[in-house]
Amino acid sequence: MTNEDGAIDLTRDTGLFEARESAYRAVFFACATISVLTTLGIILVLLFDSAAFFAEYPILDFLTGIEWIASRDVFGVVPLLVGTLIITIGAAVIALPLGVLTAVYLSEYASPRARSILKPLLEILAGVPTVIYGYFAIVYVTPALNVVITWVNGTLGTNFPTLGLFNALSASVVVGILVIPMVASISEDAMSSVPDSLRQAGYGLGATKFEVSTTIVVPAAISGIASSFILAISRAIGETMAVTLASGTSPLDLPTTQSFLGIPYVNPGDLLALYAEGAQTMTAAMVDIAGSDLAGGSLAFDAMFAIGITLFVITLAMNILSDRIAARYREEYE
Repeated sequence: MTNEDGAIDLTRDTGLFEARESAYRAVFFACATISVLTTLGIILVLLFDSAAFFAEYPILDFLTGIEWIASRDVFGVVPLLVGTLIITIGAAVIALPLGVLTAVYLSEYASPRARSILKPLLEILAGVPTVIYGYFAIVYVTPALNVVITWVNGTLGTNFPTLGLFNALSASVVVGILVIPMVASISEDAMSSVPDSLRQAGYGLGATKFEVSTTIVVPAAISGIASSFILAISRAIGETMAVTLASGTSPLDLPTTQSFLGIPYVNPGDLLALYAEGAQTMTAAMVDIAGSDLAGGSLAFDAMFAIGITLFVITLAMNILSDRIAARYREEYE
C-alpha cells in the first residue's frame, strides 16, 4: 500500500501495532521534553538568581574586580577566572598532545586485539570519580613534582619554588589526565572514519606509515580532533572536585602589573610562579559558597549563581565554537 505522498508504506497498520507505536512515540517525546525543560529550568534559575545579584552588585565590578572575599561582600571574579584559566591551560598542555598521540596509535598502529583491550581501559579512566583524582594529586602528584623540582634546582642551579600542599600545578596534571580519554576517544573515532582509500593512496606514493598517519589521516580528521580539544577544555573548565582538593579554596593573589610605554603587562615569570600556589577556580568558589553557612538569599549566596552564569556562558561559547569548527572543516567522503 502507499501513503499520502505516493510512497510505499512498509509499516504495519493493524490496530495493536499502531497503538504500540503511538505509545513508544509518546514515551520518547516525553523523554525529549523532560530533557529540554530541565535545561531551560537550569538556565532560568541561573538567569533569575544572577539578576538578583547584579541588581545589588555592579556587573562591571564583578567582571573587572581583582579581589574575591565573600565574607566581606567583595566579588571580583578575575582571580577565580585566572585560577580557572591557568589550570585549564596546564591541563591542555598535558592532555591534548597525549590524547592525539594515543588516538593515532589506536587508529593506525594498534592491532584489533590491542585496540579492543586498550580503548575500554582508556574509557574506564574517564569513569574514575574525580574526587579520587584530587586525593591522588595531594598524596602522590605533589610530592613527586617536588622531588623533580628539587632535582632540577640542584642540577641546573635554578630556583623554581617548591609546591605547597595545595597548588595549581598538581591540579593541572590530574585534570589533564582526567580529560585525556575524551581527547583520545573522539580523535580516534574521527581518524577511524577516514576512508582507507586515502591511506592506500599514500602508501602507493611511497609514504611510510608515520607519514600517512601525520600528513594524511590527522589532517583529514582535523575537524573531529579540534572538536575534541574544545570539548576537553570545556570539561577542564567545569571540573570541580579534583581542582578543589588539589588546588585548594584560596583565591589567587594576582601578580602586580607593570607598564611599558604606558601599556600594562604582567611578567611571564610571575604568571608561571602562580602554578606553585593554591588557586581557587570558579567551580571551587561555588562549592565553597554552597558548603558554607551563608543564608539563602544573601548577596554572597546569590554570587554563586553569578559565577554559574559566567561559567555557563564560557562553556556554551566553547561548545558553539566546537560545532562551528566541526562544520567548517568536516570532510565528506563518498
